[in-house]
Amino acid sequence: MTPSFEPERILVTGGAGFIGSAVVRHLIERTAASVVNVDKLTYAASLDGVAAVADDPRYRFERLDIVDGPAITALLEAFRPEAVMHLAAETHVDRSIVGARPFIDSNIVGTFTLLDAAHRYWQGLSEPARQRFRFHHVSTDEVYGSLGAEGLFREDDPYRPNSPYSASKAAADHLVRAWHATYRLPVLITNCSNNFGPYQHPEKLLPVLVLNGAAGRPLPIYGTGGNVRDWLFVDDHAAALYAVLTRGRIGETYNIGASNERTNLEMARATCAVLDDLLPESPHRPHASLIHFVNDRPGHDLRYAIDATKLRTELGWRPAIAFDDALRRTVTWYLQHRDWCERALARAAPVPIWDFPRPAAASGQQTHVR
Repeated sequence: MTPSFEPERILVTGGAGFIGSAVVRHLIERTAASVVNVDKLTYAASLDGVAAVADDPRYRFERLDIVDGPAITALLEAFRPEAVMHLAAETHVDRSIVGARPFIDSNIVGTFTLLDAAHRYWQGLSEPARQRFRFHHVSTDEVYGSLGAEGLFREDDPYRPNSPYSASKAAADHLVRAWHATYRLPVLITNCSNNFGPYQHPEKLLPVLVLNGAAGRPLPIYGTGGNVRDWLFVDDHAAALYAVLTRGRIGETYNIGASNERTNLEMARATCAVLDDLLPESPHRPHASLIHFVNDRPGHDLRYAIDATKLRTELGWRPAIAFDDALRRTVTWYLQHRDWCERALARAAPVPIWDFPRPAAASGQQTHVR
């Protein structure tokens, strides 16, 4: 196992997003690091996710776009981070199908800009500081494309992205690898499976199921619901990312997954079962009766599944929260935070090509499901 280093100052990009805010909370609550959270606050971001740590003296927020090279350079020089955790990205697959340009700008140009600034900053450090520095790029399993009924994604699998979103993330991964190979920038890359948990934008599958189910609205499922995803609780993901940052081998990729494969239909039924239990007086029980199949998404990958052997054996990471407990915790959170969901949906323009009803908090518009 690589000797651990504990950075005192960490710059997190995208720290107002779903996964990014979980990372910020983990860093402030579980480590001694000072954290600068960089986010441009798009429709999918919310500072509510970091409100619990916002008053901590080790936390600071900077509203910046990562494509703004001079601003990023100035922040690096002022904050002097020992590590960068890069999570800023456009992530909603269906939005990338409707309009890919924001994904190219944020995921590719933004990653290049950040790499360029980080490389120049790293070159100016003393040799001991250069040895400590890490650039951790957080990516997705979607870069690998689609699996058949068998097999798992491994770190050495070829890339076969099938959506504008996954193609933009694949391009970003390649840029990070190139900056390591060409300039020796000390990088780490992680590719994760489907996350779920609190503060996920309510256009995503699980929040849609909870909010629509509680309101008695249809639960939209693509095609026959047979597409398989490997589900990972976001707090477990945050812990895994910190393990990679502090103990991972420079230049390596680590896949992060919890071996929780479920079809979308199975996920919907499991969520409905939790709703039935949490809402015993609901007139919509059984909530599974609300499941509604809709036309499939173009280029919809059949199956994703992660082989996390490398992460588990090298770094000793294991998910701390059982899937059923994490699902119940997540469903409960959305039921208790419908006002937050309503505000989040109000900030998001609808995706016009799908026939999905949005959650009841913003009826009359359409939504999309990953």
